[in-house]
Amino acid sequence: MSAQPTGSAGPLTGVRVLDMSTVGMGPFATQILGDMGAEVIKVEPPEGDVFRTAGPSVHTGMGAVYLNLNRNKQSVTLDAKQAADREELLRLADGADVFVSNVRPQALARLGLGAEALRARNPRLIYCSAVGFGQDGPYAGRPAFDDIIQAMSGLASLQGANSDAPAYINTILADKVAGLTLAYAIPMALYEREKSGQGQTLEVPMFETLVAFSLVEHMGGHTFDPPRGGAGYARVLSPHRKPYRTSDGFIALLPYTDAQWQRFFKLAGCNELALDPRYATAQARAGCFDELYADLANVVTQRTTQAWLDLLGDADIPHSRILGIPELLDDPHLAATGFFKRVEHPTEGTLVATNVPVRFSRTPGSIRSLAPSQAPNRVQQQEAVGEA
Repeated sequence: MSAQPTGSAGPLTGVRVLDMSTVGMGPFATQILGDMGAEVIKVEPPEGDVFRTAGPSVHTGMGAVYLNLNRNKQSVTLDAKQAADREELLRLADGADVFVSNVRPQALARLGLGAEALRARNPRLIYCSAVGFGQDGPYAGRPAFDDIIQAMSGLASLQGANSDAPAYINTILADKVAGLTLAYAIPMALYEREKSGQGQTLEVPMFETLVAFSLVEHMGGHTFDPPRGGAGYARVLSPHRKPYRTSDGFIALLPYTDAQWQRFFKLAGCNELALDPRYATAQARAGCFDELYADLANVVTQRTTQAWLDLLGDADIPHSRILGIPELLDDPHLAATGFFKRVEHPTEGTLVATNVPVRFSRTPGSIRSLAPSQAPNRVQQQEAVGEA
């Protein structure tokens, strides 16, 4: 593992976050803030975060997904519908820099926990509302989960473009992309507060966030008014854009520049393709990705996976083995960079944790504590992480 700088805490040290979010989007965002040094107090309802039951577990309520989303947090159980617990929430919010919640804004307002109420008490508060849909549109108030947002944002349609049915991407992409958006919006608001001295209210809607994410490349001809062609990015939507079958397995392969394509054709012994004017330049290839990738697929079937890896090893042509989760756990690069850490949880035993991927030269993030056990009716600091 690479040596870490010493004598410095993460870049968000000193920031206090009151996290009243559950499931994926909010907890993913607040874990990132916690990794970067923020003090995160996770507020759970009496029944606990629903993700406590997701994935395998040693003890009930400590599922793998929950463990992977809630390190570097303190915890407390509070029922906002009860007057005494609500007062404790208000007290915590009075001392917070950031408040994050995925509870519907109308419900929080009825409880006296809306943005206006909390910011009236604490004008420097950054109040973050993680919602399914923008609250000034007709979808406001609809329930929103990852599958629903994948369907509504165009992602499921795009994923199924080359089959007879739409399909979900095999990760909670909507939750995580929206969570990342929330995680970068909060430090922006904190930075602005340093100049103005004032807090503000943030709204991060999953639907709009994922539509913006999807349309970066897939707006296509609809980028113009009137449209100059259909929607979609042809290269990405080609039915032949996928891991290529070798004679004994699969390989990922993506010559991209003119020079890489010419080098690949010559290495593969495909002189006729090297001379094909359709494939000579990026502009020419843009009009025939289906044909190009179909030809590439046919060429790749002629050698074994290892033969291709040997042939392409020093050719500066993007390529890779197809790695599964077990291979990632033993990957030599990830081992060299210290990406996986074996840590001791006080109740769940030895865990394999992903390290903080972003590196700061002076103020590195770190894993200081692991996901809290069932939260008590007072703020609980989880025991410091111990390396196994």
